[in-house]
Amino acid sequence: MIRVAMTSVYVDDVPKAHAFYTDVLGFETRTRLDLGGGTLFITVGAPRGAQPDLQLLLEPGQGPIADPYRRAVYEAGLPAIVFSVDDLRSEYDRLRALGVRFPHEPQDQGPVVAAVLDDTVGNLIQLTQPKG
Repeated sequence: MIRVAMTSVYVDDVPKAHAFYTDVLGFETRTRLDLGGGTLFITVGAPRGAQPDLQLLLEPGQGPIADPYRRAVYEAGLPAIVFSVDDLRSEYDRLRALGVRFPHEPQDQGPVVAAVLDDTVGNLIQLTQPKG
């Protein structure tokens, strides 16, 4: 059986992304390695062991491929990644109170309710809650 162990999201500032994904979104740090020369390898994941084998790598998004890709996805209004939540309205209210910008407020989208937030480091992130 093949499972997803790690996926990445390109960010324009790894330390800033780490602060946003942990302090604001509530993820926990899984790995933090200083590779030297100002390069950090940081992964985060769902807190309290909710998904212990799944990590999100905060990948430096500079360079001739990553930067244009990340910008094009953002400018097209496409989420770089989708997270699920148990109570979208509650998360939306909590995050708004923390100053998070939502280009798309919660709305019905077929079998889910979804909202899109700006992660402050070059990405749009979609939050979804299954209906029913």
